[in-house]
Amino acid sequence: MDQTPGEAITKLLYTYAERIDAGDFAGVAEVFAHATLTFEGFAEAVSGPAAVQSLYERTTRRYEDGTPRTKHVMTNVMVDVIPGGISATSRSYFTVLQAVPGALPLQPVIAGRYRNAYACVDGKWHFTKVHIVIDLMGELAHHMLFDLTHD
Repeated sequence: MDQTPGEAITKLLYTYAERIDAGDFAGVAEVFAHATLTFEGFAEAVSGPAAVQSLYERTTRRYEDGTPRTKHVMTNVMVDVIPGGISATSRSYFTVLQAVPGALPLQPVIAGRYRNAYACVDGKWHFTKVHIVIDLMGELAHHMLFDLTHD
């Protein structure tokens, strides 16, 4: 059974979450291969698989098992397909849970919103823009490789 555009786009969001939680930054770069990533409050935009993979490798801590010990929970996914059916936008929330044995009990560490754009090429949907807005921050020292609270 074929997926609706909304189902295909939602699956892309979930695929990103699954890959980052697995520590598969090459897989994250593959999902975002055609996208430009921007972050609210930061001037830099990131485009292209090599740059995306490098961004995640430079900023996200991985542990002995190769994962960041996180679960990205995607909620409130709303997809709007543009008339003509070859482009779309979405709005969604994310909450990142993390637990590091002996160092950090299970807790939410960051939450925010995604504002994304998509294109359908040859029947396959892909990201074209990913905009990340951080709304809430908790204990990020075990998740990030830099201090997100300072410029």
